Amino acid sequence: MPAETHSFRNMSAVGRFPSVSFTAVDEDTEEASEEPPKEAKDTACRRWLRRVGQCCCAETDDEIANTLVTNLEDVKDHGEPGKTPAPGDSELRELPLKVKSIDLMRSKTGAERLAHRTHLYQCDDFIIRRGQTFHMWLTLSRPFRPDADKLHLELKTGPLPTVSKGTHVIIPLVDELQDNRWQAAPVELDGARMKLSINSSASAPVGRYRLQVETECPSGRAISAHDPANDIYVLFNPWCDDDAVFMDAEDERQEYILNDVGRIYYGTQDQIAVRTWDYGQFDEGILAACLFVLEKSGTPPSGWGDPVNVVRVVSGMINSRDDQGVVEGNWSGNYIQGTCPTVWSGSMEILTQYHKNNGTPVKYGQCWIFAGVVTTVLRCLGLPSRTVTNYSSAHDTDVSLTTDVYLDEDLQPLAHLNSDSVWNFHVWNECWMARHDLPPGMGGWQALDATPQETSQGTFRCGPASLAAIRNGQVFLKHDAQFVFAEVNSDKIYWQRNPDGTFSKIHSEKKVVGHLISTKAVGSDERSDITHLYKHPEGTEAERIAVETACRYGSKADAYSSPEVEDVLIEVTMDGDGPQMGRDAELTLTLRNSSAEQRHIILHSQVAIMYYTGVHKATVKTDHTNLELLPAEEKVLEWTLEYKDYKDQLVDQAALMLTLSGRVKETQQVLATQFSFRLRTPDLLLKPVGKAVVGEKIAVEISFTNPLPQVLKSVMFHVEGLGLATARKIHYGDIGSRATVSLTEHLVPTLAGPRKLLASLHCQQLTQVHGVTDVAVHERNYGAV
Repeated sequence: MPAETHSFRNMSAVGRFPSVSFTAVDEDTEEASEEPPKEAKDTACRRWLRRVGQCCCAETDDEIANTLVTNLEDVKDHGEPGKTPAPGDSELRELPLKVKSIDLMRSKTGAERLAHRTHLYQCDDFIIRRGQTFHMWLTLSRPFRPDADKLHLELKTGPLPTVSKGTHVIIPLVDELQDNRWQAAPVELDGARMKLSINSSASAPVGRYRLQVETECPSGRAISAHDPANDIYVLFNPWCDDDAVFMDAEDERQEYILNDVGRIYYGTQDQIAVRTWDYGQFDEGILAACLFVLEKSGTPPSGWGDPVNVVRVVSGMINSRDDQGVVEGNWSGNYIQGTCPTVWSGSMEILTQYHKNNGTPVKYGQCWIFAGVVTTVLRCLGLPSRTVTNYSSAHDTDVSLTTDVYLDEDLQPLAHLNSDSVWNFHVWNECWMARHDLPPGMGGWQALDATPQETSQGTFRCGPASLAAIRNGQVFLKHDAQFVFAEVNSDKIYWQRNPDGTFSKIHSEKKVVGHLISTKAVGSDERSDITHLYKHPEGTEAERIAVETACRYGSKADAYSSPEVEDVLIEVTMDGDGPQMGRDAELTLTLRNSSAEQRHIILHSQVAIMYYTGVHKATVKTDHTNLELLPAEEKVLEWTLEYKDYKDQLVDQAALMLTLSGRVKETQQVLATQFSFRLRTPDLLLKPVGKAVVGEKIAVEISFTNPLPQVLKSVMFHVEGLGLATARKIHYGDIGSRATVSLTEHLVPTLAGPRKLLASLHCQQLTQVHGVTDVAVHERNYGAV
């Protein structure tokens, strides 16, 4: 590498923020400018200094060839051959001080990364958590003399490092370290080797920093050249109480930072289903991919120290709607140009593909894909996070904080006006942080959503929104609390068209949105219900106050009027886990008359095939009936949807919605309710054969039974597992009607310990079929014969 020289002024600023800029000059010009005046005397000191300079210049050391030296005379000595000057103790002060090598002790099995809990990352990069001390060894060209030498470190991140913005960090050498600031102190001197202990700021931007060391002695200054192998990766630190993401419970830190396998819930509130998801935040190449996502956003690295900013960047970048983000959403049912969302079983393949293709969005994803990838990225960056599912999740499109259903004069839905929808389930994320930008008490869990539904400040993103604010209806607090509140606690309002074209409110349902909000429990695979974090118990005074408080900031504040008389109730239920794919669907309708008088009802029913997002695809059955209820009578009706009525209409998730509407003749009370359900699909059964050992082949049997009375065409299996197998696709072919098939896959484990193998099945006729099995992988016994 060619030598590079600089001119410096105000050298006393080294170790603090320099008040000068370093301007590069041409080497010949530098030498010319340092030529002594002609009248200067050729003293013995000058002659000695020239000899020392000649020696250093002539005997170039390979180990310090990349050190940039300034303010030193470099001329060659042509004196007596075979003799080297032997300077005295005072002359040692004049020898240059350079950095020969830097040892960050970055091995993933070393003490440094163990102390920072970054030993799980499958790479040998130096990864630390901010606000925590780390160490390095410097090998110098000679012993460090504290009375005459100076030294400081420089870290730079981003394309335009700036001291004032925290992206160019100058770390001074001090006698004693202070918490929460960038400082370095020598803790061990061993000849020309020096061990430094370095403190970092607990608010430092996360990212990749370039490291250089600058030394100064009476002979001048030297700057070590940048070596990418010595880059330092700085992450959030939930173990540091000065960090905004500090989490004080160790079992929660283990779950929300270090657990790389999770559970994602889907289905309906009456038919909760779950699938295992490989987050893989420590997998090889994932940290680089996550930092690439931040860089691709175009946001300045100076803002990456604030978890609020990072979360908003990630929320926007995981979808590709307006910024070429990671995953392209697709709810059409046509996935011929990419991968069906139900095939994915983890985040690693998605992030790796996005990084490898230089930011080309990966096709395709839906809400649980976006949420799974968000959890991977945030945990990888050190921000506590979890994947959350809300059942009966409202999508409010007009900021009314209500879910509006419009009916015509005959109580039939007006599809072109019903833009609000209630998703069977919706998956988003939560992250843990202090909220210094909000009033006290708003820290803790924050909701964020990367599924592109509505824009936030011009970008398809959502959050972070404080759960404490959502629970109490404080929807005016940033970010996007209004939207999340409507998802979990909006009332469903029914509006009927009048003859003049206006609409009147005819009915409201107060307990139909936001049920069984679920996430994986800490330390187990059980489901944890966290609905209480989002809202007070349904029907309580506190819950009603929160709803009315929130709706004052909505576009239909006048929707809340005095309650109407309601003495007839209708309820829809189903037996057990609900209907199975390929068979008739049966539900139970229960009507109750709580009055002391007879009631006559005209009841309309309509069942439609729905996308799980609540978007209508096709109506498959309509009916109406006249009912009579005696005083205090409860009447039970059986409702059936035959397989032949729905078999050619199903889409992803096999979701259906039954809409019931009617009017009580005597009181004009309107009955209205909607009931979503899904047709259950079978599981894949996975069975390991034999003992699993690192580096040795093991077989896994996969079996499946087709539940449909028709042939499944072009079936594909997808298999992956952290430490077991990289993602692979198996094109199986056709599977006959009601047929049972099995196949055997071979894999070679790479990591010991408890592992999970995931598999999914996809074909045009059937989706959302998956399975998981536990595999205990043993270390290889190299001593065995």
